[in-house]
Amino acid sequence: MKHNKVGSVMTTDVVRATYGTPFKEVARLLAAHRISGLPVVDEDDKVIGVISETDLVARQAATPGRYEPRRRFVFPGLTRAARRQSAKAHARTAGRLMTEPPVTAHADDTVVEAARTMARHQVERLPVLDEADRLVGIVTRRDLLQVFLRPDGDIRDEVIEDVLGRTLWLPPRSIDVSVVQGVVTLTGHMERKSETAIALSMIARIDGVVGVVDKLTYRLDDTRLRTQEQALHGVADDWLRRM
Repeated sequence: MKHNKVGSVMTTDVVRATYGTPFKEVARLLAAHRISGLPVVDEDDKVIGVISETDLVARQAATPGRYEPRRRFVFPGLTRAARRQSAKAHARTAGRLMTEPPVTAHADDTVVEAARTMARHQVERLPVLDEADRLVGIVTRRDLLQVFLRPDGDIRDEVIEDVLGRTLWLPPRSIDVSVVQGVVTLTGHMERKSETAIALSMIARIDGVVGVVDKLTYRLDDTRLRTQEQALHGVADDWLRRM
């Protein structure tokens, strides 16, 4: 199966800041480019942190009003998170304002891997790195959603050629495949139940697939055979060993 790579959906023209970029310049960059965050890089274009609108708002919220007495922060006894927030409240540069370590992706990562990273860290964008860990792009949630715009015909071709043909070695047209709005429906007869499970699992992982409808039948329920009685043959059995 082929998965879209992050490098194919990322934006390569990246708005960035350096450690010494002034606070107001960071705000200007976000406003001018209508973005909600940007990476901070060092002299080698390696990402050392990220800044979001939330960081700027937190900085401004901690600034005392004109007639409000200046707050005093006492670092001893504060938690690590509290010390970071206190430091950001006085930040004048991107380096003092940024969140670190940065959460990133690599251009060769799949879209699925990038989506899982975003969900796990609850972020909306990922700086994208090359093999040398240098910044080459940025990917957002909106970019990752492009996989669901994949045409139904392309999905159907991949199911027939890669899953049913190259992996399960099934004869052409032995299984009817229809795809409507990203939902794949399989109809037909297979030799073993294990092959059915493999087909469904692989298809569910294809980029752009929203769901899989199983209308398959099978001759042999080999999933109930005891291990010592199984004669494992073919590609399907290799998959069973890994499942």
